[in-house]
Amino acid sequence: MSKFLVLWSLEPATIGPAAMKAVLSMPAYAAKLIAAGKLEKRYHIVGRHGGAWIFNVDTNEELDRFLAMAPVYNFSSYEVLALAEMTEPNLLNEASGSSTIHPPTQPSE
Repeated sequence: MSKFLVLWSLEPATIGPAAMKAVLSMPAYAAKLIAAGKLEKRYHIVGRHGGAWIFNVDTNEELDRFLAMAPVYNFSSYEVLALAEMTEPNLLNEASGSSTIHPPTQPSE
């Protein structure tokens, strides 16, 4: 499974009756994805028309399909960011065989 943060937004100038209807149907669409275990969380971004959704999908194609099926797809712009689990520092040390974390070195001038 892969996690993605999807930021979607609407431009206020493009919000006509069809876009408003699409926005109002997003909670029902989200509920279906949550029930299927494909959408972990959804948030409203303060000061924006849109939201931030965290998807947990099997493939990039699956995510693309979910975005294309979203009611607001034709009215929105999207930014898709792949997410990675943060590894505990002690696990990094074990993997490298080191017991000390060394900060990155700065190039000499």
